[in-house]
Amino acid sequence: MKKYSLEIAVFMGGAIVMVYELVGSRILAPYVGTSTFVWTSLIGVILASLSLGYWLGGKLADEEPNLSNFSWLLFFSSVLIFLTWMFKETILDMTSIIVDNRWRALISAIILFVPASFFLGMLSPYAVRLKLDNIKVSGKTVGNLYALSTLGSIVGTFLAGFLLIPTLGTNQILLLLALLLSLTALLVYRGRTWWLKLSLALLLLILLIFGVNPTVVQAANFVDLDTQYSRVWIYDMERDGQMARVLMKDDKPQSAMYLESNELVFFYAKFYNLAEYFVPDMKQALMIGGAAYSYPKYFLQNYPGVNLDVVEIDPKLTQLAYKYFALEDHDDLKIIHDDGRIFLNNNQKKYDVIFGDAFASYYSVPHHLTTIEAVERIYDSLTDNGVTIINVISAIEGKTSDFFQAEYTTFNQLFERVYAFPVNYPENPARVQNIMLVAVKGDKSFDFNSLDPEIQGMLDHLYLNPVINDALILTDNFAPVEYYINKIQ
Repeated sequence: MKKYSLEIAVFMGGAIVMVYELVGSRILAPYVGTSTFVWTSLIGVILASLSLGYWLGGKLADEEPNLSNFSWLLFFSSVLIFLTWMFKETILDMTSIIVDNRWRALISAIILFVPASFFLGMLSPYAVRLKLDNIKVSGKTVGNLYALSTLGSIVGTFLAGFLLIPTLGTNQILLLLALLLSLTALLVYRGRTWWLKLSLALLLLILLIFGVNPTVVQAANFVDLDTQYSRVWIYDMERDGQMARVLMKDDKPQSAMYLESNELVFFYAKFYNLAEYFVPDMKQALMIGGAAYSYPKYFLQNYPGVNLDVVEIDPKLTQLAYKYFALEDHDDLKIIHDDGRIFLNNNQKKYDVIFGDAFASYYSVPHHLTTIEAVERIYDSLTDNGVTIINVISAIEGKTSDFFQAEYTTFNQLFERVYAFPVNYPENPARVQNIMLVAVKGDKSFDFNSLDPEIQGMLDHLYLNPVINDALILTDNFAPVEYYINKIQ
């Protein structure tokens, strides 16, 4: 194996770079989300770091090429990934003072990922110099090593996405990467290796302490894990004088339940009950976005006999809902694990009500559910007098209203009537808040009066000013949702 140690090192370096980059998105997600801005920052920073590493690695290799120095590059890369694991929360907490999410994502990525990526970039050119012993076959040598590095990157990409991230937690993956780099340094080194063996023993000890279980209980009633689609935190907290259990996905709370009450925790979710006013005889309902199934549980309890289909993209969230959020099987409940847009594209069933709760985060709005093409599929999936109720986070008026204005205009292209109910601050439509966008199919008119005082209280939130329909219509071709959302901060 020593004979091919350089080839193994180059392959491992290529694989680890890609795993490190993909895991980086999970590290950043709870603090800055998973928007295009975040991915742009992460990819750009790592590419820039690798480029600098290529340049300096080639320069150092020409000055004094030897296996000892190469093994030190591997070892320093290992240490820097270990430091990423050790200080990631501290650094991300420190960057919270940065208001603009784009700058916070960029600066966080620079601090966390530049050092290790820079050293990893030095590996390939240094290895090339060590292998160049015959100028006549230099092209072949360079081509072979860079092919191995690229092959490693391909393997690392699929390994991270299909196996490591869904199976192991972020902490375990970072420690595993550090351990693999130290082992590779040990393979390459040609001298006394007591320092490498000591570091390996330390890494193995830490890895054993944290284990390979993806669910890491870091404190009482706290769970931190990765699913195939996102990073998830589950924790208990006091809210409005009651203990509540919260599921936070990426950067914002997604669902919650009171531990000793069946009431809804989040006020905006109660506005989904407007469905009983707009479609009092509803029989079939669909909800896009399940998370911890807080509203579906409430709906089944309060509207017996109404069938509810829930489309949730992440099967792991459903498992967590059963385990931590008291979700139970129900005759009127059908759970479908699929992307909401893909489900709508293929759906042939007709629903009286379609609830949308996939826009729960400022920075992780699935743009493909906001477009005119998605709205068309929602329209086609409703009965003749059906209604869709969508949760939108935005302002209705002013500088931070772009997302609402665009979404309202997009729905208004197809639906006969579109209403807006600002949830939190109905008296101040210029404030960012939850807005329930209600789009009605058919020509039925409403007087917005109800004998139910709770429903009437919600109806009183109706936004009465006309919405100017000159905003951009969102399309699959062009939907700058994240640009609009960034103004909300």
